[in-house]
Amino acid sequence: MKPQYWFRWLSVQGAPRLVLRTQARRGDNFAQLMGGPSGQTDPYPLIEQLRGEVGRGPGRLLRTPIAWAAFDHEMCRAILRDNRFGVRTTESFNVPKPMQKLAERFPLPPSPVEPPSMLVINPPEHTAMRRPVSSAFTPRAIGRLRERIETVTEELLDALPSGGSADLIESFAAQVPIAIISEMLGFPERDRQLFLDWGDAATPLLDVGISWKSYRRAVGAMEVMNDYLDGHIARLRREPGDDILSNLVSAGELDTFALEATASLLMGAGFETTVNLIGNGVAQLVAHPEQLDRLRAEPELWGNATEEVLRVDAPVQTTARIALTDVELDGISLRKGSTVVLSLAGANRDPEVFPDPGTFDVGRANAKEHLTFSSGIHVCLGASLARMEATYALRSLFERFPDLRLDGPPQRRNLFTLHGYERMPVRLGRRASSPAPEPTAV
Repeated sequence: MKPQYWFRWLSVQGAPRLVLRTQARRGDNFAQLMGGPSGQTDPYPLIEQLRGEVGRGPGRLLRTPIAWAAFDHEMCRAILRDNRFGVRTTESFNVPKPMQKLAERFPLPPSPVEPPSMLVINPPEHTAMRRPVSSAFTPRAIGRLRERIETVTEELLDALPSGGSADLIESFAAQVPIAIISEMLGFPERDRQLFLDWGDAATPLLDVGISWKSYRRAVGAMEVMNDYLDGHIARLRREPGDDILSNLVSAGELDTFALEATASLLMGAGFETTVNLIGNGVAQLVAHPEQLDRLRAEPELWGNATEEVLRVDAPVQTTARIALTDVELDGISLRKGSTVVLSLAGANRDPEVFPDPGTFDVGRANAKEHLTFSSGIHVCLGASLARMEATYALRSLFERFPDLRLDGPPQRRNLFTLHGYERMPVRLGRRASSPAPEPTAV
């Protein structure tokens, strides 16, 4: 580990961590949401308390000691689509200017949270980076993956022990998306576990205020992963395959650093959201057997059920935007550089948009209006792929193991931004004699 990374952590993570922990001890709900254990395990009561605090002030933004915050669906959607706002940088969360300069002196290796990753750059750079990647995620391109998703899912279900027990995250929910995104990037099957391990170590980088220990482990994983990508990209230059990364390498529009940043982002985005979505979906359906019974009676609702999981227990809880200029918004003046934290989970439970928002309803007519995949120019490229994978995986799982139930409390991940389960012990019950029918298109 390079010693200068400590200075990077101090400026980007250490300073916000100190503020969050200090404010949380003072009883600040927003700090507890962003950095406390309740924000990781059950954030929704805190979100509703904060929504009530917004209602006591002017406009639909909440001023916190850390940043402005929005929990309103209309406000979050408007900011995501407003070109006066850009994505998060080291200016986020009121990081002092000297610390911003310090962070810029010690950049990380290529990663999803550092430029030129699409996640953290604005136009025109964002447009140039997104254009060559977007062709792999068109409806036609995603449609061609359907057969492979079905095959991978059925193979994994065949491997689960009939009448036995399993950790559903490790043996199923994580394996479906890692298989598909690995194939899309041309990685051999034998290396999938490496990427699962690296991803587990690196995903805390998407949170705010992580510890130096977590940061050091994450950056170390990114360094090892990029060493691997160096060799993989070199091989693809010599022997390109029929995959998205080969196409990007052959096109010659991106240098090796940008290719590694793009590959790591696609690995994270193509895996993390979907594994959390599948795990959250299983938890919701097991907890609401009447909804599972409805899906068995009305299988055409499976696609909508996936949307309702995305809404009611969002795999991605929050994002942030920076005011690129002075902005007047809903009667509130925001100065250039102001950070607005957008609670996607709060927007998804806005009672003005979703009646009885805390209720899990697979037949909810407007479930697809959630903001889990963001909106505007940074809307998730892989949203259709995640929907397809999760819908087929969830339906097939419960068709194949109709008596599946939890075998002890599932364990949430120690993350806030990415909301899912680390472990989910289940009793599978007896395997059904007939395979799952074809999934409803999503």
